[in-house]
Amino acid sequence: MSDNLQPMWAPSRDRIKASLLAKFISATSAQSGIKTPDYDAMWRWSVSSPEQFWDALWDFCDVQGDKSGPALVHDGTLIKARFFPEAKLNYAENLLAHTGDGACIVFHSENGDRKEWSWADLKDTVSKLQQVLIAQGIGQGDRVAGFLPNMPEAIAAMLAVTSLGGVWSSCSPDFGLNGVKDRFGQIEPKILFTADAYHYNGKTHSSLEVAAQLTRDIPSIQKTIVIPYVETSADISVLGDKGVHWVDALGAYQAKDIAYTRVDFAAPLFIMFSSGTTGLPKCIIHSVGGALLQHLKEHQLQCDIHPNDRFFYFTTCGWMMWNWLVSGLASGATLILFDGSPFYPDGNILADIAAAEGVTHFGTSAKYIDACAKAGVKPAQTHDLSALRTILSTGSPLAPEGFDYIYKDWKADVCLSSVAGGTDIIACFAGGSPISPVYRGQCQKRHLAMNTQVFDENGKTLQGEPGELVCTSPHPSMPIGFWDDPEDKKYSAAYFEKFDNVWHHGDWVELTAQNGMTFFGRSDTVLNPGGVRIGTAEIYRQVERIEEVLEGLVIGQQWDNDVRVVLFVRLREGVDLDDALIKRIKTEIRQNATPRHVPAKVIAVADIPRTKSGKITELAVRDVVHGRVVKNTEAMANPESLELFKNLAALQS
Repeated sequence: MSDNLQPMWAPSRDRIKASLLAKFISATSAQSGIKTPDYDAMWRWSVSSPEQFWDALWDFCDVQGDKSGPALVHDGTLIKARFFPEAKLNYAENLLAHTGDGACIVFHSENGDRKEWSWADLKDTVSKLQQVLIAQGIGQGDRVAGFLPNMPEAIAAMLAVTSLGGVWSSCSPDFGLNGVKDRFGQIEPKILFTADAYHYNGKTHSSLEVAAQLTRDIPSIQKTIVIPYVETSADISVLGDKGVHWVDALGAYQAKDIAYTRVDFAAPLFIMFSSGTTGLPKCIIHSVGGALLQHLKEHQLQCDIHPNDRFFYFTTCGWMMWNWLVSGLASGATLILFDGSPFYPDGNILADIAAAEGVTHFGTSAKYIDACAKAGVKPAQTHDLSALRTILSTGSPLAPEGFDYIYKDWKADVCLSSVAGGTDIIACFAGGSPISPVYRGQCQKRHLAMNTQVFDENGKTLQGEPGELVCTSPHPSMPIGFWDDPEDKKYSAAYFEKFDNVWHHGDWVELTAQNGMTFFGRSDTVLNPGGVRIGTAEIYRQVERIEEVLEGLVIGQQWDNDVRVVLFVRLREGVDLDDALIKRIKTEIRQNATPRHVPAKVIAVADIPRTKSGKITELAVRDVVHGRVVKNTEAMANPESLELFKNLAALQS
């Protein structure tokens, strides 16, 4: 990246002064020596003095709990680092600490329904649910699972479980039976929450048959509680005597003060799951304090979320961004939820919600932004987005053209923060800074107290050229381990095998001259033609600029004792992949990347396989092309699309 690169947006002095990050810098100036808002200086202090940083953050964010003892005990071994080992706190207590008469949660369904809960509504529901769970014997360390749409009741259920020191895990209802069973079956939940059904793309899908089979197949499930969504009183007889209606379960109790069980900082809170497209999903255990403190930092310091801000993220309960969104309650934000297709009845539905609800922070995926651009969605011309201060994008790298589109067709005066991290840390390594400029194609900054670096194959630090994303410092949202991995062998192999005592995340990235980060895709899908490493996102950025191309997927095919680049494209309806279009695709790549990036083959396909969270599955396609079995296709949103890549004649020559 050039040192002379011009920013696409920069915050005003007033905005910087009003930011929570500027206030935090002021509050820590005596320790840090930083007198004026300077992100890079604060980052350097945060990674050199992590004990002081996290201790100060606890106080700044007014964490509810007993902050006893040291902030960090670290003998130099990352995997053994322990944050606040003597502290006691409760996640739900921190999310429900705020009061007020305004809305706490506003829910929109694809079918046009709107529901609003006050803080009192949420607390009353959590209180009743807590009593239901106590009657079922749920306590500290017990697992409870949600097979649910992104609805207020899902948040209430999670908070009731975690108020007792229990452990929450969730999947979205579009998962098939085997996909859910592969996840919940490993962790043995005692209670299952499900909705009766859900809406997607104009259709209604029942959840009860899958929930009933789960209830039969997972012996640990004592009760399955059915939340009314599509019907007020669905027939739940298919669940047998373990099934109970939400209304009946809660109807036996009156709301009262919630009793919070304070637990160790490192006590388990969430069990998240890896995508599972290459085998049985890994069950990643995240801690109470780690998730809470990391999310408070990201929301308040990196995203500038203030009390009463209106916080939206397009997500399902099966993606870590749901957990990340829900933690916004701890900052006093009003959560704006949506469940359904973001393109039903058309691509304006999320912009409609953002305008109607006065959303201040709008989060989505890079794929959604690209799809909106392709569909000609232009909210700047049709919607009042005057309240909107920040747009967040994640899930895959946001192409430079995505930045252009947002500033042209959504809003010119907005902080566009491309954020990157993962389920592995339930947080981000790089992302937003409310006091820093936005540069085209870059995550703004490395996040505070995360010593995120770029390594070459030999562990040498790089800047200005691509390499492996690593983190050399401990951070509180590192997993406390994997389920059923008592000696941390799987955990250690997943992140600490490539570089000794360094977290290796598996992303192919570049640290820029502006101290931002550019992402090129997963390093395990990096192409290697002729021994030159190429990130797949570098090709996507060129291909998806072409009007006729909706999206692409690229793999490396073993061929003639080397690797050749193969590009699959999904085209607009009515467009044929003729020689002229192939030539234009290759020319675009050659002129804007390098000759090494030009694919040897360009092949049209009717669909691109992706995970439930919308990420394209390059590894699965690579396996199919090479005749290998793809494991656990239940983790995919459209596994039938893999058939399109089998035994292609075009790849035999």
